[in-house]
Amino acid sequence: MIKNLKNKVVIGLDEYVTIIDNGKKEETVIARIDSGAEWSSIDEKLFEKLSLGPIIGSKLIKSASGKKRRDIVKIKIRLKGKELMGQFNIADRSRLKYKMLIGHDILMQGFLIDPSIAIIKKGNKN
Repeated sequence: MIKNLKNKVVIGLDEYVTIIDNGKKEETVIARIDSGAEWSSIDEKLFEKLSLGPIIGSKLIKSASGKKRRDIVKIKIRLKGKELMGQFNIADRSRLKYKMLIGHDILMQGFLIDPSIAIIKKGNKN
């Protein structure tokens, strides 16, 4: 069954996301859009740098490296002109290209993914 696509915002595999800290300061990062991730995530160093918080709880998160309990924080973001609040788990993303990951919890708030759109282009293997 095809759902109503009206009012959906099309995004790519990565997107500029602005972190809004209660109007005090904003920081824009390139975030990975991950339709396979149930929850959104922010790098612990970025979390500390922006003095985000408070921590509202913790969740057991499954990732490629196994299961781990992570702290959760509510963060207001702007993605493609839409301002929304999301719950982000705090993780060590220092070895990853993207300091933020957008998962189902954000994507279900009115976004569709077009894999042909990307800010950071992958190398052409042809």
